[in-house]
Amino acid sequence: MIERHNRDCVCLSLDAKALRKALALALGAEHQHLFSAHPVFVSAAHRARMAEVVQAVGTVVRRPSYREDVLSRLPEALRCAPASLQAPRGVFLGYDFHLAGDTLGLIEINTNAGGAMLNAVLARAQRACCADMEALVPTLEQVNAFEDAMVAMFQREWALARHGRQAQPQRPLRHIAIVDDTPQDQYLYPEFLLFQQLFERHGLRAVIADPAELRWQGGRLWYDIHHKPTPIDLVYNRLTDFPLSEPAHAALREAWLSETVVLSPNPIHHALYADKRNLTRLSNPHCLDMLGVDERTRAVLLQGIPTTTFVTPGNSAELWQQRRQLFFKPAHGFGSRAAYRGDKLTRRVWDQIQASGDYVAQALVTPGERIVPTAEEATRPLKFDLRNYVYDDHVQWLTARLYQGQTTNFRTPGGGFAPVYSPGI
Repeated sequence: MIERHNRDCVCLSLDAKALRKALALALGAEHQHLFSAHPVFVSAAHRARMAEVVQAVGTVVRRPSYREDVLSRLPEALRCAPASLQAPRGVFLGYDFHLAGDTLGLIEINTNAGGAMLNAVLARAQRACCADMEALVPTLEQVNAFEDAMVAMFQREWALARHGRQAQPQRPLRHIAIVDDTPQDQYLYPEFLLFQQLFERHGLRAVIADPAELRWQGGRLWYDIHHKPTPIDLVYNRLTDFPLSEPAHAALREAWLSETVVLSPNPIHHALYADKRNLTRLSNPHCLDMLGVDERTRAVLLQGIPTTTFVTPGNSAELWQQRRQLFFKPAHGFGSRAAYRGDKLTRRVWDQIQASGDYVAQALVTPGERIVPTAEEATRPLKFDLRNYVYDDHVQWLTARLYQGQTTNFRTPGGGFAPVYSPGI
């Protein structure tokens, strides 16, 4: 039934006028493929299976043996960081799945998954175009609850980080900085503006800043607002320098390590969740046994995570022979950069992958397919993946991304973020 919906349903659930009103932002031509007008259909059973995988990963990450193993790979400054830096859970973890038929696979986890606020706006702009859709379109109350949960998540990060710091007075969260390199040049900069508005509607002062604009001075992290130094309490981190190793990020790194600012997500979150080498453990029955993972959690992980292997000189010949059934991605990569389907791999690129020493090979799980109508032709197939926005091992929201090509992108006509509907829930 669900596959039939994705094949035959030509409903337009997006009210473009309502979306423009909800955004109240001037999105240029480069953003024309940010939102899709067509929903993706996913069964309640597959939603539940994804949530089970999320919970199972969290169960393993909480195990001391796993944490010790993963964190031992970090630079000494991070390995010796105060225990309180591990207390926050990490905002907006993104668990990305492929779903084709009944085959479901977690392809990666991201620690600064973008798009949550954009999807809240997208949900506000959904309209039922037929009777069958009326029960599927999210209500205003549901969207408001999602936005409230986002703010509560940041408040909880603040409380978790400060819990037990007896030397510091317990004070409320007041100032948030949304931080990325040259933020106005980022493709999802409109989302930064939406987060700024959301925080300020809830009584929090929020700024959008380049890390070079931050100063660590006198035991506090500072940002100048209208030439007035303002202390920053919490940083919503959108940087892709995950270990904060670049010189431009030194002030932020020192402020975080000295516990003078709460940073979420932070380098520890990335190491525990998003380093793709972790998937080689989570999909390996021997590793799970060595970690002492219980039988039920083990079964969920092995069924839900495609077998993933680190590319080494010892297995490279075998992986090359099997490449058509594999997908190759850098262990520390993001945004599908330098990721390759094995059947598209050239010898030249394969040599680069081997030389880098930083790639994993994952059993190929094909993405789902959504048939959409177009102006040029009757219909066209688009691929889709599913992103679960997760906090503290609980799914907050589910969205899809429609695209064409080897990897997810926002360059496909008719593609972009799409709402996920589940008939029968």
